[in-house]
Amino acid sequence: MAVRMWPVAGRVRSLWWDGEELVDLVAGGRRWGADGQVRETSVAWAFTFDQVVTSPSGQFAVVYAERGTKALVVQVDGPKVLRELNRSYYHAEDFDHPVAIGRLPDGREVLAHCPEEYNRLQVEDLVTGDRLTQGERGDEDVFHSRLAVSPDGRHLLSAGWVWHPDGVARVYELAAAFADPATLDTDSLFAPHAEVNAEIGAACWLDGDRLAVASTDEGGSDESRFGTMQLGVWSVGERRWLHRNPVDHLTGTLLPRGSQVISLNGHPRLLDTTTGQVVAEWPEVTVPEKTRCYGAEPVPTPTAALSPDGARLAVAQEGGIAVIDLPERQEA
Repeated sequence: MAVRMWPVAGRVRSLWWDGEELVDLVAGGRRWGADGQVRETSVAWAFTFDQVVTSPSGQFAVVYAERGTKALVVQVDGPKVLRELNRSYYHAEDFDHPVAIGRLPDGREVLAHCPEEYNRLQVEDLVTGDRLTQGERGDEDVFHSRLAVSPDGRHLLSAGWVWHPDGVARVYELAAAFADPATLDTDSLFAPHAEVNAEIGAACWLDGDRLAVASTDEGGSDESRFGTMQLGVWSVGERRWLHRNPVDHLTGTLLPRGSQVISLNGHPRLLDTTTGQVVAEWPEVTVPEKTRCYGAEPVPTPTAALSPDGARLAVAQEGGIAVIDLPERQEA
């Protein structure tokens, strides 16, 4: 499994695969071809953005400040600013900006974020900003973070935290939220059904039903519940754990790859979600040691991107980009 290093002048601030090209949208759209050759850009945002999420169509993105309040919806072709976003100021410097883009079953691309209050999710038409969750709301006290729309566009994941502080996960049905926005402020399709007895450190969608969930070393050790230092697979439809296994490291950020996940904490590891075992790892490729979405001392989320076919992982390094050829992909 080869690791190729592409030398880069200056810092790589974000990574996204556009076909065979890698793009740094935070840096205004600088691109690298399959041979590692760079095409510079004249676009600059004139603000200290440091993260990006892209739409399923690849036509749009949100460039944002991970521990700030500002963001931009941009059209990738250009790139060109379409509108400006804000999030609540409340403890914004202490936890990662909640923002995600997804595509609904009818094909519309939507934005999920918390524009007014830290604990109030809203879903909007991505381009126009028309709100789809307008109505009476509840007051669940969750700091939403690391949002993700399921690949089938039916559910929304929040892997945030509550006061202790303690990492938590929530899953909401989008169709129900459009009919009654208050469902975004109630017990979700994950908690309390999952019987979690540990802090949730990370979570990601494997497909439209399965959710990979990793716990930290904080919490209880009741073997009948989802406890500390575990990697599990939760079925939203069946409301049960399909797999629960111990892991020997804090996973950090998770990237889905079929029935595997890539764990980004210290260095990349490829994990089998059915067993929790490490399939492969690359200690020569470094990433920040970040295990939670919150903390008074901010640690940046690793700058990494999985290619659309799941064959390559690109990781920003000091002075370049490491491109890892991954083992043959496991399908769900």
